[in-house]
Amino acid sequence: MATLAQAPSRSTAATGATPDTVPSVRHLGPNWYAAVMGTAIVANAGATLPLDIPGLRVAYRVVWALSALMLLTLVAARTVHWARHTDQARGHLLDPTVAPFYGCLSMALLAVGGGTLAVGKDLIGESAAVAADSVLWILGTLVGLAAAAAIPYLMVTRHRIETGTASPVWILPLVAPMVSAALGPALVPHLPAGQWQEAMLLACYAMFGMSLLATLIMLPVILARLIHHGPLPLALTPTLFLVLGPLGQSTTAVNNLADAAPGTVDASYAHAMGAFAVLYGVPVMGFALLWLALAAAMVIRAFRGGMTFAMTWWGFTFPVGTCVTGAAGLARHTGLTAFTWLAVALYLLLVTAVVVAGTRTAMGLASGRLLAPPAKPQPQPATA
Repeated sequence: MATLAQAPSRSTAATGATPDTVPSVRHLGPNWYAAVMGTAIVANAGATLPLDIPGLRVAYRVVWALSALMLLTLVAARTVHWARHTDQARGHLLDPTVAPFYGCLSMALLAVGGGTLAVGKDLIGESAAVAADSVLWILGTLVGLAAAAAIPYLMVTRHRIETGTASPVWILPLVAPMVSAALGPALVPHLPAGQWQEAMLLACYAMFGMSLLATLIMLPVILARLIHHGPLPLALTPTLFLVLGPLGQSTTAVNNLADAAPGTVDASYAHAMGAFAVLYGVPVMGFALLWLALAAAMVIRAFRGGMTFAMTWWGFTFPVGTCVTGAAGLARHTGLTAFTWLAVALYLLLVTAVVVAGTRTAMGLASGRLLAPPAKPQPQPATA
């Protein structure tokens, strides 16, 4: 992977201190937005489940409020990061291991916006929820489209990528438009009837195709790396779950688009979209379960090899949540109870992953370890 020399930031250069001795947000990367995504999807996915358990809706509201607070805090911290540590921020963009995480900013905005309309409206009212979701969806979509184009451009023109270093992280900027396609249909009923609604629906279909085709190009590269070069490093093993993201999110998208189609487009098109949701979603969900089994086996292997906690553990959360919403969508359109039980089982896995990752992240923040500078390699003793 490319290595970058890190010059002192403006804040440390003025005081003469080195970045390694000044506690700050210097090492707060865009990967932290994955924690917002993973938290928000708990509320979003839960709202799609046909469960009538007392207190459950209240729990969704609490989780949504927490994700919104996390988003505001992280956006503020990242703004300070760009203002005070511009060299580091630019270095992240030029680092092929970090730059793809800029897609997480888009998905964090979209996930919190979707949760605002799904469960947050219970607290702030529907009109305020629609307004907030509209703003966050527009911002998230613009950031996602920019990342989907800019990050591959940087990979081709500026990054120096060594053979055998392909990573599932590369999917992140490509799947961001798919999240827009999945959450955009909820805004369709709130637009003026006619051209506005139809344009919104078809724009979401366009982003669905954009993300799907880009992902289909990238997945063989990732699989070839695994087959020819062996397992990922231990700390990166959880990123294998990221492949579930475009699979579950695309299934969610086609089902949500089919829900919004009646009354928005011609009846024949709406019928075809409903059929496509099942004909596409069922096979893709099948492949998602296959990949889940493979990724879980690799994670078990990594645990046995000594894998410890890292922020990559948040990769266990949002992708699984998209499979929950995808299975719930298939349950709505097929009427099969099996998909409902699949969604519930995956949701339990999601909640477990979020609790574990959230607890370990809180402990890492309290100790300062997660914001500490990367460990420097120790000099080797000279040998005669």
